[in-house]
Amino acid sequence: MTEDSISNMRGSFGGDSSASRDTPCEMVMFQQWFKCQVNFIMIFAMTPRAAIIIALLTLGFVGILCGQLNRKAASGLKFIELSSEDNARLEQQRAVVAAAAKQRYGTTALTRTKRDLPVLQKLIDEKVFDKSQTYELQSLGVAFGDVLANELPLRWVMVTDEYGTDPTLRFRETTVHFNALTMISKRVERDEAVSVSELLRITREEIIRRGK
Repeated sequence: MTEDSISNMRGSFGGDSSASRDTPCEMVMFQQWFKCQVNFIMIFAMTPRAAIIIALLTLGFVGILCGQLNRKAASGLKFIELSSEDNARLEQQRAVVAAAAKQRYGTTALTRTKRDLPVLQKLIDEKVFDKSQTYELQSLGVAFGDVLANELPLRWVMVTDEYGTDPTLRFRETTVHFNALTMISKRVERDEAVSVSELLRITREEIIRRGK
């Protein structure tokens, strides 16, 4: 019911005839009561339908938005093969870890297999590199990433996203990738316990899940 129809009804109840005219106070009270009744009926009748429509529109909008964001995030990734310079930088970081392992434990070389895990774990547990040594901690990530690449269907590539370009471990030819470079460093910097065996297990399970 519109305001015009309400106004027309008000006129019919408060006409010029002296026999039907109410006192001003009574007329105002009646008009307020009548308007409240009309508004209540309109709200009661329309709220359930409006709520359903709004809920459906909201869910649809959120679904579309999330889908667009996911597609945008995936399509925004660019993978390229390692250049000779990229390989050289990774080798330098491997050398940092190998030197520390040799100095402390007499380890002759890193094997890039699961046999490296105890050495990497000792370097972490003994806090050979503190949380301010980001480069060295990321070097541990490179050494650990070599183990992941040997154990799982992953390989080193360069990935470019909105944050820049970094080495990463890519799962086959998909957009799924694992930032081994920071797997250890970010946990150490947050004072979290780090288990390389557990990280290997979690990564393996994620690849199995993604591969289904």
